Amino acid sequence: MAVEEKRAWSMLVVAVVSYAAYLWVVLGHPAAVPLPQAPYVEALLWTVGLSIAVSIAAHVVIAAAAPREANVKDQRDREIHRFGEYVGQSLVVIGAVGGLVLAMAEAAPFWIANAIFLAFVLSSVVGSAVKVVSYRFGFHPW
Repeated sequence: MAVEEKRAWSMLVVAVVSYAAYLWVVLGHPAAVPLPQAPYVEALLWTVGLSIAVSIAAHVVIAAAAPREANVKDQRDREIHRFGEYVGQSLVVIGAVGGLVLAMAEAAPFWIANAIFLAFVLSSVVGSAVKVVSYRFGFHPW
């Protein structure tokens, strides 16, 4: 398995696990409190911070496990990375537009923040999944 594929797998796992943990914390609030008034800011900041730290640590471990291959990228690796990033970034744009629409509709800050956060998570998950699928089943540029 290529080092870049391992990195894509690690990003995929970190994104899914961290968002699941965030949902568990936020949705585990007392039933008497409406969801838009649930305390989410601290959980969101911890989730983002810890997922960044875990992602960096995973990349360091992956690079340390194969130091000779850690910085070697061929043309295929670069194209797969670029394609995965393009697909993932499109979801960030969609999330930003969704956040703008929610703000213009004067939605609660809870919904705006969670729409944008979900867009970032989906960007990471879908971008990483595209990279993994490209490595597993072949990459055929258009």
